[in-house]
Amino acid sequence: MISALPFPLTQARELVEPALRDAVDRLDPTSRQVAAYHLGWVEADGRPTSASGGKALRPALALLSARAAGAPADSGVPGAVAVELVHNFSLLHDDLMDGDVQRRHRATVWAVWGASTAILVGDAMLATAQQVLVDLEVPGGTPAARLLAAATQELIRGQVADLAFERRATVSVEECLAMAAGKTGALLGCSAAIGAVLNGASERLVTALTTYGDELGLAFQLVDDLLGIWGDGASTGKPVGADLRARKKSLPISFAVAAGGAASVELADWLATSGPDSDEEVSRATELVEAAGGREWAQAEAQRRLSAAERALGETDIEATIRDEFVELARFVTTGRAEP
Repeated sequence: MISALPFPLTQARELVEPALRDAVDRLDPTSRQVAAYHLGWVEADGRPTSASGGKALRPALALLSARAAGAPADSGVPGAVAVELVHNFSLLHDDLMDGDVQRRHRATVWAVWGASTAILVGDAMLATAQQVLVDLEVPGGTPAARLLAAATQELIRGQVADLAFERRATVSVEECLAMAAGKTGALLGCSAAIGAVLNGASERLVTALTTYGDELGLAFQLVDDLLGIWGDGASTGKPVGADLRARKKSLPISFAVAAGGAASVELADWLATSGPDSDEEVSRATELVEAAGGREWAQAEAQRRLSAAERALGETDIEATIRDEFVELARFVTTGRAEP
């Protein structure tokens, strides 16, 4: 049974959504409606909906980092809004690049309005994220905007690498980790530090919080990659074995191919085919990833990265209760349940 959401996630939803709605209201009417649909606020025809959005992980980290700097949580709201807008910019583009027609059990933006609209609305959200920060009349606004810009560049670098991998027969584990560090880790690292930056925190604290977020990002990606192979379709919204069907060079798959041995060779040969794949073929490929050690390695590596994230917090003088909330949040999003 899944436990109640950790406090940072519930707090983020309560504090950030009104400001996020205000930011989206800056967009032109067409982009505003599409963005609201993507965020789960309305149906495609504009009717309000009760559909839930994402976990609000990045906004929660932004608010926590403000508190880690000794400031009230609401001082981190502009940073929370900015990172959530960048995250959703990346999702709009990612859905289009991957050809995904569903997200959170709803049709994706490009599937409803077309590729051009998805690109333009994503770009509008990215521009608004920077505007939210540069409009702030606080000393930390400009440094926070720089931090977000650097993270966005890293996110795009990771996406470019991910696309490039599709044209290659094999990808090393090291290359795959570097890709994930950009695509997933960079924005989480920024999210975990941006509230502190807005409040003028020390470089030591900002570095520790960024490291926590970077490592959490890799743990998160490893868990996501495991779900992409073994996840329940009813929960993930994707077919069982989706990453294998798509021939993705995910972390467990890359490890399994590089491991050597009969299972690795058979898996590599199957990945070189173009499909379409029967359920039996996907089931066999799933067995091969596990037989070659991909599942066990990814699970262990996710735990190692999670431990590294927690160690980074230990290098700071963050109040113990706030440190515990960082730890609980990290464990929740990488296991799907809160700690007792």
